[in-house]
Amino acid sequence: MPAARRKVSVLCVMMTLNIFVCVLMGLSWNLRRDKRGRHKVQIPSMRFWHQRVLSKSFWNREQQRLDFVSNPIVNSVVSGDAELPDWLNDTGPPNPCDPDYRVRTQISDYNSLPRRFQDFLLHMRCRTYPVLINQPHVCDEKPFLLLAVKSLIPHFDRRQAIRQTWGRAGVLANRTVATVFLLGNTLSVDHYPDLLGMLGHEAELHKDLLQWDYRDTFFNLTLKEVLFLEWFSQNCPHAQFILKGDDDVFVNTLRIIDLLEGLSENKAKDLFIGDVISNAGPHRDGKLKYFIPESVFVGLYPPYAGGGGYLYSGELALRLHNVSQQVVLYPIDDVYTGMCLKKLGLVPAKHSGFRTFDIEEKYRYNPCIYRSLMLVHSRTPQEMLMIWPWIVHPELDCQ
Repeated sequence: MPAARRKVSVLCVMMTLNIFVCVLMGLSWNLRRDKRGRHKVQIPSMRFWHQRVLSKSFWNREQQRLDFVSNPIVNSVVSGDAELPDWLNDTGPPNPCDPDYRVRTQISDYNSLPRRFQDFLLHMRCRTYPVLINQPHVCDEKPFLLLAVKSLIPHFDRRQAIRQTWGRAGVLANRTVATVFLLGNTLSVDHYPDLLGMLGHEAELHKDLLQWDYRDTFFNLTLKEVLFLEWFSQNCPHAQFILKGDDDVFVNTLRIIDLLEGLSENKAKDLFIGDVISNAGPHRDGKLKYFIPESVFVGLYPPYAGGGGYLYSGELALRLHNVSQQVVLYPIDDVYTGMCLKKLGLVPAKHSGFRTFDIEEKYRYNPCIYRSLMLVHSRTPQEMLMIWPWIVHPELDCQ
């Protein structure tokens, strides 16, 4: 198709969108009655259609592109040979897993950003990484609750403490529980010793490790989230609920199961609860761990549950997997999950039992306090081993 005809085709798409919106607005106008009782159409006094203005911030601009190409009306017309506008064509190298060097010129302060941030931006389009360790049969029993724990290769002691306490796989309170630990890889520049031999032995012994071949950094926790959702959709789609948490949280698994058993079918379908943060925005202080410059993102964050731990339904996890393809990767994983929920038209629900910012110091060693909590952050392996008997021993009187 000649270039001129392709451009005409794109113009037709834009005109179609304009007409479609006009029709919808026309149908939605309120009808009012005049003095004689006749219907009178209320004409809007303000413009309702605005020309698209591309954001100057890199992430927002990338999301605008993705929103446009994900539009089903546009897709149906330009999926053939039609030529897209210039602002849609600038999408980086053909292979999304090749470094996207255009970010060096499109982000004004790129050279002054921390190295971890630069690495994220160079590779933020890549969502496919080889699986190094897989557990395709961990969900053969169709678990009621899947515990998905974010961990790092050197954290052997944390994983073992979780296996012996709140993350013990098998049958708990007459419900099947399965556990997986989510891992990336390390590079020599990360200054970790070679632990792959120990990791292989651990994987063979416990059969609960999932590992992908990407660099396991703070900004790549979002990638860990996306890869887990893909794994879940392929290997564990029948799990009813998921508790996603870090390897330094303590979880009252019995209370979690008790809560889930009391849910109605409607509430269970869209369940997503945790320690929800609302009306938050990016930190602009370059010294902070969560620093995001204006050149990368502008705007407020949607409500999101703190990444230390949250609980959601397996059905919702499948929807999150699908909709995540329409949300550009963001370097803070819990915010990214909030963005995906917003895309689905959902808002996470705050639950007082999730304490990702810990509890008061005077209650830290009160056995009965943990009976009423769902999740608390953070606890050492030694503390997990101390607290768990308080949860499971019936002789403890907390009346």
